Amino acid sequence: MARIAVIGAGMGALAAAARLAVAGHRVAVYERTETYGGALRRVERDGFSFDTGPGLLPLPAVYRDLFLKTGREPLEECVELVQVDPSSRHVFPDGTRVSLPNTSRAGVVSALEDGLGPAAARRWGDFLVRAREAWDRSRRPLLEEPLWPNWQVLAEREPYPAVPHRKLLRTRTAGTLAEVGAWELRDPRLTALLESHALAYGLDPRRTPASAAVLPYMEHAFGTWYVRGGMRELARAVYERCLARRVEFHFGAEAVGVLEKDGRAAGLELADGSVAEADLVVAGVAPGVLDRLARGTRPRGDGGVPAQRGAASRLTVLLALRGGRPEGTAHRTVVHTEDRAAELESLFGAPGGLPARPTVTVLRPDDPALVPDAGHEAVTVTSVVPAGAEGPWDAYAETLITAAGRAVPDLRGRLVRHEVRTPADIAGETGAEGGAVPAPALAAAGGRLLHPSNGTALPGLFTAGGWSHPGGGLPHAGMSGALVAGLIVEGPEFRGSQ
Repeated sequence: MARIAVIGAGMGALAAAARLAVAGHRVAVYERTETYGGALRRVERDGFSFDTGPGLLPLPAVYRDLFLKTGREPLEECVELVQVDPSSRHVFPDGTRVSLPNTSRAGVVSALEDGLGPAAARRWGDFLVRAREAWDRSRRPLLEEPLWPNWQVLAEREPYPAVPHRKLLRTRTAGTLAEVGAWELRDPRLTALLESHALAYGLDPRRTPASAAVLPYMEHAFGTWYVRGGMRELARAVYERCLARRVEFHFGAEAVGVLEKDGRAAGLELADGSVAEADLVVAGVAPGVLDRLARGTRPRGDGGVPAQRGAASRLTVLLALRGGRPEGTAHRTVVHTEDRAAELESLFGAPGGLPARPTVTVLRPDDPALVPDAGHEAVTVTSVVPAGAEGPWDAYAETLITAAGRAVPDLRGRLVRHEVRTPADIAGETGAEGGAVPAPALAAAGGRLLHPSNGTALPGLFTAGGWSHPGGGLPHAGMSGALVAGLIVEGPEFRGSQ
C-alpha cells in the first residue's frame, strides 16, 4: 500500500483518487481553494443557481465506469442523469433554425432535410459515416490507452478518410476541419454546424485537423446528458465517492513544490511550510503550475509531447429572467455568428481580440432546482474569448446578451439581472494561466493537439486532468484518472481497459 499525494481536486484528480483508494492505497488530496470540482463550479444568487463550467455531459459511460469500479452504487443512484433532447438547436445567420435529436443519425439527417434541404442532409449523413471511421481508428490510442512512446505515429496519421477534391486540375483531400466544411459539406450552415464543435473548445477550425470530425460524431453517437440539479452535482457525487473510499481532503492547502528523494517524487511542500510525505504524487494542475512545482519536469522520454498552454478561454454571462421556461424550449441553442471569417480572425489572429459578432451557446435547463419558483428562468450564455483577455467585460457581456436574444424571445424585457464570469475567474478556480481551457486530444496536425503523457520524467510523479493525456472535457478528464490509476496499480506495462 503506497501513500499517494494528489495535487488539486479537479475532476481528473478526483477520478484518479477514487480509483487508487479502491486499489488499497492511502490517498490524500491537497487543494489550494476551499472546494472541489476544478472548473465544475456553481454560482447561487437569490434562489437562482448556475453552472459556471461545463453545462452538459457527453460520454457518460466514463463516469458510469468510475462509479462501477469504485463501489456498489452506480452513477444513476448518486445523480439523476437526463438525456437532452433535442441535443441542440442551431440558429443560423439566414434565419434558418434546426433542432437536432439526441443519439439518432437518422433523426439528425431528417431534421437537416426539413431545415436545410435533401442535398445538405445527405452530405451531413455521409460525413457522419466518415467521422465514425475516424473515431474507430483513433478511439483507443487517443482515449483508452496511455500515450504511446512512439506518439509521432499519432501526430503523422490522419484518421479521417477525406473525400478527394478536384480543383484546377489538382486532386486534394481535406486536412483541416474548415476544408472538410468547404469541400465536403459545401453549405455555409453545415460548415458552421461542423466548426462550432471545434470552436466550443477554443480551436481554430482553419488549423484544426480533420480528425476533429470525432467531436460531432461523439455527440451524435453517444448523446448529450444533463445532471439534474446542475452539473456541479456530478462533482459532488465523485467527491462523496472519494470520501466513502477514505480519501483524505485538505482544502486551502496549496502545494508549492514536489519533493524529490533518491531521484523520485517523495511528497509535497505546502505553502504553510509543512511537508506531506508520499511514495507517489499525482498532479492535476495546469502546465505552468506543474513547471513551478516540479522545477520544469518534462514529459517522459526524449522528444515528448510538449504541454499545451491554451490559446482560448470563455466568457460566461449568467442571466436571471422573470417568466417561466416556455414549453418545448431547447436545453442548448447555438446562435451562429453572421460573420464567421471575422470571428475566427478576431479570436485566433494576431493579436487576438473579441469578435464584434460572436457565436454564443445558450443553455436553458428544464430544472426547478435552479430557480426560486416556476415564474423564473436561469439561463447561461457562453462564448469563446482569447485566454488572458481583459475585456471590457461588462460591455462585451451586452454583446453576448444581444446575440442570445435571437434564441430567447424578449430576453431584455425579461432580464432581472446578470452576472459575468471572466477568464480571470477561470484562472482563479483552476490555476490555468489566463483562464485557458484545455481541448481534447486529437490526432494528426504534427501532434500539436496531443497532450503530454500521464507519466513524467520524474519517477513517481504522474499527471491527471485536462492538461494531460487525453486532454480537456469532462469525459477526457475522467479517462485521465483511469489511466493514471492503471499506470500506478499495474505498472508501466498497463495498456488501458480492454
